[in-house]
Amino acid sequence: MDKYQEQPHLLDRHLEGMMNSLLDIIRDSGSPPPLVHLAFKFLYIITKVRGYKRFLPLFPHEVRDLQPVLDMLAKQNPRDPDTWETRYMLLLWLSMICLIPFDLARFDGNLVSMEGQARQPTMDRILEIAKCYLVVSDKARDAAAVLVSKFIVRPDVRQSRMADFLDWVLSMLSKSSSQTMEGTVIVNGMLQALAQLFKHGKREDCLPYAATVLKCLDNCKLSESNQMVLRKLGMKLVQRLGLTFVKPKVAKWRYQRGCRSLAANLQAQGAAVQNQKREVAADEADDDEEYDIPAEIENVVEQLLIGLKDKDTIVRWSAAKGIGRITGRLPKELADDVIGSLLDCFSFQETDNAWHGGCLALAELGRRGLLLPSRISDVVPVMLKALTYDEKRGACSVGSNVRDAACYVCWAFARAYEPAELIPFINHISSALVIAAVFDRDVNCRRAASGTFPHGIDILTAADYFAVGNRVNCYLTISVYIAGFPEYTQPMIDHLVNMKINHWDGVIRELSTKALHNITPQAPEYMANVVLPRLLPLSVGSDLHTRHGAILACAEITHALWYLSCYQSYFLTVCTLIEKLSLSKMPFKGDPIIVSALAALCNEFYINERGEADPALQDELVTQYVSELQNAEEMIRCGFSRALGALPRFLLKGRLQQVLEGLKKVTQISPEDVSFAESRRDALIAIAKVCQTVGVKGDGSQEEYVCRDNVDQIYATLLTGVTDYTTDSRGDVGGWVREAAMTSLMEVTLLLVQNEAELINANICKQIMCWLAQQSAEKIDKFRAHAGSVFLTLLHFDHPPVPHIPHREELERIFPRSEKETLNWNAASEAFPRITQLLGLPSYQYHVLLGLSVSVGGLTETTLRYSAQSLFDYMKKIQSDPSALESFCETLLKVFEDNLRNDRVSVPLLTMLDQMLANGCFDMFTEQEKMCESQCHGSGQFLSCSALPQVRKTTASQVYEMLLTYGDVVDVAVLEQVMAILSDTNW
Repeated sequence: MDKYQEQPHLLDRHLEGMMNSLLDIIRDSGSPPPLVHLAFKFLYIITKVRGYKRFLPLFPHEVRDLQPVLDMLAKQNPRDPDTWETRYMLLLWLSMICLIPFDLARFDGNLVSMEGQARQPTMDRILEIAKCYLVVSDKARDAAAVLVSKFIVRPDVRQSRMADFLDWVLSMLSKSSSQTMEGTVIVNGMLQALAQLFKHGKREDCLPYAATVLKCLDNCKLSESNQMVLRKLGMKLVQRLGLTFVKPKVAKWRYQRGCRSLAANLQAQGAAVQNQKREVAADEADDDEEYDIPAEIENVVEQLLIGLKDKDTIVRWSAAKGIGRITGRLPKELADDVIGSLLDCFSFQETDNAWHGGCLALAELGRRGLLLPSRISDVVPVMLKALTYDEKRGACSVGSNVRDAACYVCWAFARAYEPAELIPFINHISSALVIAAVFDRDVNCRRAASGTFPHGIDILTAADYFAVGNRVNCYLTISVYIAGFPEYTQPMIDHLVNMKINHWDGVIRELSTKALHNITPQAPEYMANVVLPRLLPLSVGSDLHTRHGAILACAEITHALWYLSCYQSYFLTVCTLIEKLSLSKMPFKGDPIIVSALAALCNEFYINERGEADPALQDELVTQYVSELQNAEEMIRCGFSRALGALPRFLLKGRLQQVLEGLKKVTQISPEDVSFAESRRDALIAIAKVCQTVGVKGDGSQEEYVCRDNVDQIYATLLTGVTDYTTDSRGDVGGWVREAAMTSLMEVTLLLVQNEAELINANICKQIMCWLAQQSAEKIDKFRAHAGSVFLTLLHFDHPPVPHIPHREELERIFPRSEKETLNWNAASEAFPRITQLLGLPSYQYHVLLGLSVSVGGLTETTLRYSAQSLFDYMKKIQSDPSALESFCETLLKVFEDNLRNDRVSVPLLTMLDQMLANGCFDMFTEQEKMCESQCHGSGQFLSCSALPQVRKTTASQVYEMLLTYGDVVDVAVLEQVMAILSDTNW
C-alpha cells in the first residue's frame, strides 16, 4: 500500500470492495480471533493511506450493527499493544454507527436482564467506551476523540450528557500534569476530544460552555509545555473556541479580487457619490451592530499570537490559520487591530520563530482578502526584510524558514489582489523574489521564490525549479542572464554588496564576489563609480567577514573592468588597496588566496625577458621570507611557509638549500613553539611543493634541484613529521602534521620514481612504508584512512613501481590491487583485519604493533573491539608456532622498553597486554620464568617512570598481586622488602 501514499485517491474506487471483503471476515462468527485482528490490521493500513475521513462514510451504519460493535469493543483489552488496530477501527466504526437517526433509549428495551441484573443503557455504554479510550497511549485515543465528536452532538445525548461529559473532561485536564508521561497521555486525549467537539458541534450548543473551557485551557499553560503535540492541540482548540465566540459569517468588508474596490465604485458614480457614502456608512453601522463580540475573543487572539512564536512550525501554522479564520468574522476595526498586533512580530527583538509565524499569518490574511489594500504599504517593507532574514547561531544559521514563508506571502498577495493595487510595490517585490530565487543560500527558498514576475517566461526558462537547485549555477550563470534585464541589474548588484559579500558563510562570500565579476559588464559605470568607492572603506574595516568579502569583491570587479579598455585605469584601485592592506597589517598571511596571488604577481612582475630573476631582488625576497619563518607568531610562520611553497622556479634557483633549511627549522619542535602544529604542517606541505617546483636531477646542484646531495635531508625532515604526536587543548594537533608529512612523503617519492628512482634507497623506502603501516593501525579514523590510502598508492603505483618496498608480494596479496579504491580504511571492521596480517612480516611487525597498542588499549569502543579481535585472531594463528610467538613477544617488549616514559603508548600498551593475557594469548609462556620476569621488570620500570599518580598506584597493586602469584621468580631475600615497599609507599 505504500506506493499509494502520494496519490491515495487512486484507491477510491476499490475502497468499498476491500472494506466489505474484510468486514465479511470480521462479521463471521466462525472466524478465529487472530484472523479478525488481522482483518482489522488490514483495514487500518487502508485507512492510514487514504485517511479516516474519506474511509469513515463507507462503514456500514445500520441499526443492526450497533450491538455487535459494542460487544466486540467490550471484549477488547485497552492495554494490549498487539491489537490496537482492532480497537482503533472499531471506535471509528462506532462513531459512524452513532449517526443513526433514532433515540438511543429505544435500543435499551427492558434494562433488566433475564438473570435479574440491571443492564447499562446504550448511551452510557458508548460514553464509558469513549472515556476509557481517551486515556490510552495508543492511536485508539484519536479514534475515541472522533467518536466523542459524533456522539455528544446527537440531540438526545447533548441534552442529557453533554454538560456532565464536559465537566469530566475539564476535571481530567485540571488534575493532570503535562510534565509526566501519564499526564501527557490524558491531556492529549482531553484536548483531542474538546477540539473535535468544538469543530463538529453546533455553535449554539457549544457556546454556553466555551468560556469555561477557555478558562480551564488558560490554567493548563500549554504554551509552556515541552510537548509539541500538546501545544498544537491547544492551539487548535483555542481557535475553535474563538470561532465559537463569533458568529459564522463572512466579513462584508473583506477584499475580493475580481470585484471593483469600494472607492472605485464611488468615484465611478459621479453625482451619486455622497448618497452612496451615506448608504455604505449605514450598512457598515448595521453590520457592526450585528456582531456580538465577547470579551474572551481578546484572550483567544492573544494566545494565537503567542502560538505564532512557537518553536515548532506545525504549531505556528495552526495559529496562523486560526488568526485568518477568526479575523474573517470580526468587524473591520477589530480586524485591523489584529493586523497591527501581528506586525509587532516583525521586530528584530523577536526570534526567527516569531518572524516565521508572522509571515504565515500574513499569507493567510492575504489569501482570505483580510489585508485591505490600505495595509499593503505597511506589510511590503516587512515582507522585504523577511525575504533576506538570516542570522548566525553558533556554527549554523537560522532564517531559511522565514525566507520561505515570506515567498509564500508574496504569492498569496499576487493571487489575492488586483495588479493595480500592487503597482507601487511590484518592482520591489519582483526584484526581491528574483534575488531570492538566484542568491538565497537555501535551495528550498530559491525554489519557493521562483515564479511569476516581469519577464517571467524568459527568466523561468533559465531559472526553473530544477535549475535553481544548484547554488553555483544560480550565482555564476543564471544571475548573469537575469542581470541582462535592466530592472533587475542594479538591485542584484546592491543585494550582493549589501547582504552577501559580508555573509558569515565563506562560500557565499566567494560566490558573491565571483557573481559581481560576471555581472560587471552589464553595469560597468555603476560598478566603477558607485560600487568600488563603497567597497574600499569596507576592505579595511573592523568586521572580518565584511573585510574579506570587500577585498575579494574589489579584486573581482577590478579584474572584470580591466578587460573593458576604457576602465583599465581602475587597476590602480587594486594597487591602492594592496598598499592600504599592507600598511594596516591585515592578518591574511596564511590565506590560500594570498599565496596564489603571490605566485601570479611574481610570474608577472619579478621575471626578466630572459626568464630569470633579478639577483638583488631575489636575495632580498627569499632572505626576508626565510627569516620570517622563525617569527614568534604562528600564523606568520604559516603564511611565509605557504609563500615559499608557491614561489616559481626562477626565484628558487640558486636558493633551494636556504629555503629547505629554513623550512626544516619550522618543522622542529622546541619548548617555545611546541603548540605551533599548523606552522609545522604548512612547512611540510611547502617542502613537497618546492621539490615539485624545482624538479629532480641526480647529479645536479643542491641549490637548484632535488639531487643526491639533499634527498636524504628532505626525507629526514618529512619522516620527522610522521612522529609528531603533540596534543593541546584542541586535541591531537600533531595529527595535522602527521597527515601533511604522509602526503608530502608520497608526493616527493612519486616525483623521484617518475624521474630518477635510483635516488630512493632501500632504507628510506622501508622507513616510509613502516611508518605508514603504523599510522594505518592507529585509532583515529581520519588519519588511519589517510595513511592507508597513501600506503596503497605507493604499493600499487606502477609508472614505474616504487623500488625497495619490503615484502611487496605479501603486501599485494593482503591488499589486492582490485581493492585499492574500495577498501574503507575509516571502518575499523575493514581496516584492522587487514593491517594485523602485517604482524607476520618482520619488517613491519614493530611499527604495526606500536600502532595497534594505541588502538587496542584505547577508549573508542568500535576501534577497540575490531582492533583487539583482529589481534587475537592473529595470535590464535601463531599459537602452534613457538618461533613466531617468541618473536612477537620480543617485539612487544621492545615496544614497551622504547616507550617507558611515553604515556601515550605505555598506558594503552599495558591495557592491551592485560586483554591479551585474559584471552590466553600467552598461555604457553605462563610456566616460563622469562615471561614472568619480563612482566615484573617492565612493571617496575613503569611504576617508577610514569607521571600519572593513578597509573603508579594501579601498577603497584598489579605488581603486588603478580609477586603473590609468582613469588618464586624473585629472590626470597628481597621478596619481603619488595612487598613492604609496594604496600607501604603512597604511590
